[in-house]
Amino acid sequence: MYQSTVLIISNTAEFSHAVTARWQSEPNLPTFTLMSGDLCPGLDSEGFDVAIVGGLTTNALPPVIKALEACGKPVIFVRNGDQTLSAPVNGKCRFMTLMQDDGGWLDAIVHIVGESLRSAEAAARIQRLVQTNSQLARDAALGRYILEMRHGLNNALTSVLGNSELLLLEPETLAPLAPPVRSQIDTIRNMALRIHEILQRFSSLEKEMNVAQKQAAKEVKAKEHTAGAS
Repeated sequence: MYQSTVLIISNTAEFSHAVTARWQSEPNLPTFTLMSGDLCPGLDSEGFDVAIVGGLTTNALPPVIKALEACGKPVIFVRNGDQTLSAPVNGKCRFMTLMQDDGGWLDAIVHIVGESLRSAEAAARIQRLVQTNSQLARDAALGRYILEMRHGLNNALTSVLGNSELLLLEPETLAPLAPPVRSQIDTIRNMALRIHEILQRFSSLEKEMNVAQKQAAKEVKAKEHTAGAS
């Protein structure tokens, strides 16, 4: 299950506590990561979904914003007093500014972060679906290849199986075989039979899937007919 993570960057304990305390009344509580401003150069873009910046001096802000800009994640900057800061130039970084002097800044943070986390969760779900679809497409291509090649494999197996059985049935007086050689030929025959059984199972699965597909198509048509009649 996807776990949302909010990164709080601040050098003031009061700021971090105010933000996390406000979330306690919300039904969906994300994971919080607290970080001071001087640790930002080592940010991992995969370690969080949204960043909240506040409680920093004006001089400490530029390197923090630069590090966040490189991550390309949504950033909420909470201004205190007359602090000013230019938004990052990186188009991938969504930069929003709130005034801490505004009485509703905590509620605004919860709302904005909630929307950003929902977007991040949807993006993660889409990524998982893309990966699953890619895996299914690869498996389907491999399955089609095996089904297409099974006739050629059966022909080769028939030759291997037939020749091994002929060698094993050959009278000992005409072509005596050493016990180790006979054992090896018998192993070849048994393995050929096993591979033949596996290929037969592929053919059975193909037939079962075709029957299921036709049955599903019939059910869809029946539902469409019923819906049209009603």
